[in-house]
Amino acid sequence: MGPAILALAIVVAQGFGPAVVAQPPAPVERISFQDAVRRAMEKNPSVAAAAAGILRAEGLLQQARAATGLQINGNVTTTTLNTGVKFSGATVTPRNQVAASLNADLPIIAAAARARRTQAMDNEQVAELSAADTRRQIAFSTADAYLSVIAQRRVVEANTRARDVAKAHYDLANELEQRGTGSRLNALRAQQQWSTDEGRVEAAQLGLYRAQEALGVLIVADGPVDAIEEPPFDVPAEAANLLQFRTDLKLFSAQQQAAERVVGDSSKDRWPSLDAVFLPQSTYPSQFFSTANSWRFLLQMNVPLVDGGQRASLKVQRQAALEVARANFAGAMTQASSQVRAAREAVASGERSLASARTAADQAQQVVDITNISFRAGAATNIEVIDAERSARDADTAVATAEDTLRRARLDLLAALGRFP
Repeated sequence: MGPAILALAIVVAQGFGPAVVAQPPAPVERISFQDAVRRAMEKNPSVAAAAAGILRAEGLLQQARAATGLQINGNVTTTTLNTGVKFSGATVTPRNQVAASLNADLPIIAAAARARRTQAMDNEQVAELSAADTRRQIAFSTADAYLSVIAQRRVVEANTRARDVAKAHYDLANELEQRGTGSRLNALRAQQQWSTDEGRVEAAQLGLYRAQEALGVLIVADGPVDAIEEPPFDVPAEAANLLQFRTDLKLFSAQQQAAERVVGDSSKDRWPSLDAVFLPQSTYPSQFFSTANSWRFLLQMNVPLVDGGQRASLKVQRQAALEVARANFAGAMTQASSQVRAAREAVASGERSLASARTAADQAQQVVDITNISFRAGAATNIEVIDAERSARDADTAVATAEDTLRRARLDLLAALGRFP
């Protein structure tokens, strides 16, 4: 770099300090952890869609029940002929005639229809468990967003502290320069560090705002939402039966049981069906050789004989669906046990890492204090002070990261055990 360029750089550095940091939009509200999870489970559109699935399953169950109940249908028919038929002055077939009838049909033997009703009940239970698992997923996403807000705020605080320390160091270096005991180079180094930390604060504030917006979307708020507390994650010491608490495992188990029932009911498709049919009828005017009011009672039996292999193919498809359901349930159980073990180890590792990070941060702050004292006494250089400040800033950021890692590990463990929400 030539002398002219170096002089220009010095003039520019003297004329421009750190940029003014713009504050992000203020959150529309501040919310506790429990309230955030509750609101997300109540208002999130995904939960509403899952509830609609339950409503649809209830409708299908009512339809299946109706197929095994009494069916009554009415019919009114008007008939107009081009001419009536008369014999010896009596009307045999009237030109205009109205006939009204009822058809009452009651299934007596309907094994396949009753099996479909039971299967619809299973599907309703599956829909309810699916909705419960959807609420669990929304709750977990909300908790994750809440923790992101806390973590980003810690990063903002760490970078703000580093910026303030860098500002104090710059003020000191500038003061020493004005006294004639410091150098312009030291002041520029301190100012450069201050500018860098200002940029880090701006980036951290943007990250915090994005996390608040994500939390607001999950709880259906009209703007960013801030977290106000550290969520209490009380982790149980021992793992209970996972199938008792985890909604996803309950869902896979219910799907397997429903598929087993469908396969078991496949033989009922070959059973005969018997319906009792009652047909009252009224005709006006009546024909010559018939009465005005009449009724018939029928017993209709339907016996499946040959279907070209259709029922066999359906059974193969149902068996395949059962194998898929069994594989999904077995895989989910294996994965759930692995998640519990991995989450417990992550919690233990996170606790150790956080203790080490806090110790390192405390030591780094002590180095900053000692280096600043030494610099004032002339026993340390400006570069040593800046290096100490950078190390302290990185150590504070590492603490924020370790805290976030431990919080997420505890949340993962509670979710793996089925204790959240």
